[in-house]
Amino acid sequence: MTTTAADLTPGRLNEQLVDHLDGAKVVDVAIDVVGTGQMAECLRLTLGYDREDTHAPGTLIAKLPSEDPNSRAAAAAVRCYEIEVNFYLQLQPDLRIRTPRCYFATVDVGTTDFILLLEDVAEARQGDQLTGCSPDEAAAAAAELPGLHAPRWGDDKLTRYDWLHRSSDDGPGFLGMLLRGLYPGFVERYADRLSPDVLAFSERVVESLDSIDANRPKPWTVTHGDFRLDNLLFPLEGGQRVAVVDWQTAVHGPGVSDLAYFIGGSLSAEDRRAHERDLVQDYSDRMKSAGVALDRDELWMQYRRYTISGLIMAIAASMMVKRTDRGDDMFIAMAERAGRHALDLDAPQLLFA
Repeated sequence: MTTTAADLTPGRLNEQLVDHLDGAKVVDVAIDVVGTGQMAECLRLTLGYDREDTHAPGTLIAKLPSEDPNSRAAAAAVRCYEIEVNFYLQLQPDLRIRTPRCYFATVDVGTTDFILLLEDVAEARQGDQLTGCSPDEAAAAAAELPGLHAPRWGDDKLTRYDWLHRSSDDGPGFLGMLLRGLYPGFVERYADRLSPDVLAFSERVVESLDSIDANRPKPWTVTHGDFRLDNLLFPLEGGQRVAVVDWQTAVHGPGVSDLAYFIGGSLSAEDRRAHERDLVQDYSDRMKSAGVALDRDELWMQYRRYTISGLIMAIAASMMVKRTDRGDDMFIAMAERAGRHALDLDAPQLLFA
């Protein structure tokens, strides 16, 4: 059985939120669809209580399995529901990145059914992957990454988390096999909307992905895996930090991959070229303040290497989730920006040498 919005009744919510209701009881719930998620359903719950003098949350965000069977199948293949629930249960308490508070989380790995009840970061504006962001907004978002990467930097204990991988098959070569299977559909759908040199580069990446993936430099840490504007909530007032959501792709890997993925996919080419050195240096400075000293040349080399992260995500995700007009535009933007980023920084010299 797959949980749907109809299952979020007052009775069930009283059971799930029992530790957070301040003695009150939920007697009414109004449900609205929010966000643009393509792998899961995202809902805002407005709760009514049996009394007014309570500190229980007035609204929550609920995440549930997608109603689209193809998206649910893709979620099972890459374990994204399991990953997000376990991120909140097992990793989030020890990290310093700003995320929504988790009130309830459960997953049935066998059926891929899951429920997440999260803080509603209402006084915020969601980023927009299509329009991009300003350099100042990029700096505010990237400033959160050391709070994710530094606490578990080089921590071998992360290898014990079986779920902290994108695939249901932990064997080498899985990602390359997956992308090679998806790439023809990507080309058929989007080839006429991509620059020829970006398309040619994407083909080389897919062909070489086994060797690229097998030679990822260490140390590794907890990474978001999809750190982009649609997954960021920018504060409406000064003094607040950017909140990071959608942890379905959290993975044990190189921290700088999040940084390169975000910068390449969020800024215009002109703004990126003008500001990326400063953004990378700021990341390095914040990591050092958090106790992790990074070699400047090595950091820049890895940053160049992981410019392909957004391109890989665009190819895979576009073929695995339900198709929408906005999704098509978003994946094109991601692939084109990431490909241009990689070519600008001569990533082929590192990847195919």
